[in-house]
Amino acid sequence: LLGSVLRFRVSAALRDGRMSATQLCRTCLDRIQETRCLNAYITVTEDLAMRQALEADGRLSMGKPLGPLDGIPFSVKDNFCTKSIETTCGSRMLRGYRPPFHATVVQKLLDQGAVLLGKTNLDEFAMGAGSTDSVFGPVRNPWSYATPYCTYHSEGKDPESDWVITGGSSGGSAASVASLSSFLSLGSDTGGSTRNPGSLCGVVALKPTYGLLSRHGLIPLVNSMDVPGILTRNVQDAATVLGVLQGQDEKDSTTVSVPDSPASLPEDLDIRDVCVGIPKEYHAPGLSADTLAQWDRVAGMFEQAGARVMEVSLPHTQHSIVCYHVLCCSEVASNMARFDGLQYGHRSEVDSSTEALYATTRHEGFNDVVRRRVLSGNYFLLKQSHERYFVKAQQVRRLIAEDFWRVFRAGVDVLLTPTTLGDAARYADFIQEDNRTRSAQEDVFTQPVNMAGLPAVTVPTALSSRGLPIGLQLIGQTLQDRKLLTVAQWMEQRLDFPIICFHDDTQASLPRDVVIVTKLIKYNDRSHERNY
Repeated sequence: LLGSVLRFRVSAALRDGRMSATQLCRTCLDRIQETRCLNAYITVTEDLAMRQALEADGRLSMGKPLGPLDGIPFSVKDNFCTKSIETTCGSRMLRGYRPPFHATVVQKLLDQGAVLLGKTNLDEFAMGAGSTDSVFGPVRNPWSYATPYCTYHSEGKDPESDWVITGGSSGGSAASVASLSSFLSLGSDTGGSTRNPGSLCGVVALKPTYGLLSRHGLIPLVNSMDVPGILTRNVQDAATVLGVLQGQDEKDSTTVSVPDSPASLPEDLDIRDVCVGIPKEYHAPGLSADTLAQWDRVAGMFEQAGARVMEVSLPHTQHSIVCYHVLCCSEVASNMARFDGLQYGHRSEVDSSTEALYATTRHEGFNDVVRRRVLSGNYFLLKQSHERYFVKAQQVRRLIAEDFWRVFRAGVDVLLTPTTLGDAARYADFIQEDNRTRSAQEDVFTQPVNMAGLPAVTVPTALSSRGLPIGLQLIGQTLQDRKLLTVAQWMEQRLDFPIICFHDDTQASLPRDVVIVTKLIKYNDRSHERNY
């Protein structure tokens, strides 16, 4: 039963007329309301979504869908521009800002007929690793309310006070997919901001090759590392969305053209032709016993199936966190300079002079995390510091990238690593440390990939002893995203990761979205009951 459930395709049901896009959209909107305690959404575009779903029904009824995503509900991280829809970056600085255009990746989804449910919560300007620093409040991990974690906390503990974080900074996007209120979501990934919450929330999170997806309309954090990310419930869905979004964009000079390829991943991968590398430097201090056990288990699974598994070395990994900090802060200082209160966004009431207006606006509009990164970045870019910090960091970045290239030239197809040090932390514990320390700890396995521009995907693997998801990361070669996802699908099919069951669900044996869709299909056509 679970095998057929995991292969369930809502788009096929929409095309066959066994359910309608408006019913599906309404169900997702109701689910958003039911799970509003998660604080996953900043803005819910209910009227727009229902209108788009109605238009999708018209196309589907005529047998003229725009694509495989026609009628499929999706959410978008609130640092992607959406035309006439408030785009805040989780910051006071941009509250009330309504862009005059859609980000390219958002426009491509809309062009396919996908239905926009709303904008998701994030760390302010995507600076963080927990989705706890938004001006709209922290995001809660849906697994905080799932049966395994609630059972773990059953003895004298209150789940309301012991809820766990989603990871960040795309925590709202991950929570929207994990809570079954959205079928896919767009995040952004600068140092692991898609893969980190994907791992902690038990969903698939893809960071594509740099340049494969357009950054136009993604409010920049670190231009040389930012990549739109994709969060879905399975690898095949991530591949479908990637096929829709990839390609050159005249509005983004960093994009590259790619050859056409089938949207479906091959089912007959011969794993014996695959070489899996295990970086020895990724046995980092603080790696939890549960994560290490899953890393060993999956490596053994590849080896037992006939894949060649070998230890490899990425010697400059130890310098990556410091290198990333210098480069990130430097580009943040440059990118945040545009928020001055003169053109758009928050404007201070202090207007005694242009300088006073500028300084007070930025102090009021940015939180402490953003201000610290701006100050650090400006220091690194000073004339007397430029050679010592920024140039040196660029040189180290090159060495980190060359470590990956050397390993792949030696015959390794993919690298298998942890995504995070452990499972999701309790919010009360997480906020005891400052943002920089938390980010340095949580990005240790993910940010080297961004500096090298490589594709990577995290796949949910198992539940920890606390009943929370653990994900592992696969890293691929440049522009080999499809090959990476093919290996990830092979891995996913053999892991049998449990589907989330909320503690108060009455049908705990099935995921809620499949229960919902099955009910809708049965309501519309009783003859199809046996297929599901």
